Amino acid sequence: MRAGDFPAFIRQLENKMSFKEKPYLINVTLLREKINSFHEYPFCLPVIKNLHTMSFHPDVTFLVGENGSGKSTLIEAIASLLDFNPEGGNKNIRFSSKHTHSNLHQFLKLSRSFKKPKDGFFLRAESFYNVASYVDEIGYLETYGGKSLHEQSHGESFISLLNNKFRGNGLYILDEPEAALSPARQLTALAIIHELVKAKSQFIIATHSPILMAYPNSTIYWLSETGIEEIEYTKTEHYEITKTFLNHTESMLKALLE
Repeated sequence: MRAGDFPAFIRQLENKMSFKEKPYLINVTLLREKINSFHEYPFCLPVIKNLHTMSFHPDVTFLVGENGSGKSTLIEAIASLLDFNPEGGNKNIRFSSKHTHSNLHQFLKLSRSFKKPKDGFFLRAESFYNVASYVDEIGYLETYGGKSLHEQSHGESFISLLNNKFRGNGLYILDEPEAALSPARQLTALAIIHELVKAKSQFIIATHSPILMAYPNSTIYWLSETGIEEIEYTKTEHYEITKTFLNHTESMLKALLE
C-alpha cells in the first residue's frame, strides 16, 4: 500500500466497522440514465418517476401509501434484485405460477455493507398460497414448523413462518404481512420482528398497518403522487385516520353513512 492510500484505507475500514453487524442493505438507487421513457410502466409510477436514492434503516424500513402507489412494485423489484423468487420464499424456492412482475429490478442498484445475511425471505401476502403449495410438494416442512401451512389458518401460517423459518441474522422483505393477521396477531408479529432485529436482522416492509408501522427503530417512507418522502409515524394517514375514527366513531359513521 502506498503512503498516499493510507487515509482512504482508514476511511474504508471505519465504514466497514460501522456496518459490521447491520445494515445489510444501505440504499437503493434508480439507474435513471438507463431508462428510455418515464411514460411506460413501471417507470410512469410517481414513486419510480421521482426515485433517485432511498436509504434503508439498519433495523426496519417501512414503505406506506395508498393502493396503487407502487409499494409492492418497488419491494418486489428489490427482492428480485436480491435473487428472491418474485412470488415469495427464500432463495432456494424456485417456481412461477404466472409471470406478472415488472423488469424494474434491472434498473435498480443496491448498496450493501460488507457483511452478508445468513438468512432471508421474501414474504408476499398475495402469493403466499403458492409458496405454501410448493413447500408441500417438495415435502420441506421441517423448517416451517413441521406442519403443512395449508393445514393452518392463513394467519396461523404467517405466524408459523415468522416463528420457525426466520432464524435471525437475516434480511427479510415483507409485502403487506398484515393481510392475514388480526390486530392481536399483528401485535404478535411486531414482537417477533423485534426479537429478530435484536438477533441482527434487517426488515423492509410494505404495509397499511398502523400497528406494524409503530415499531420505533424504523424509518417510514410515504409513497404518493409526488414521490417518496420520509414521514413521522403520527403524521401518516394510517395513524391519523385510525385515531380519528376510534376517538369519534359515532360522528364519523354518521358523516359516512348518512
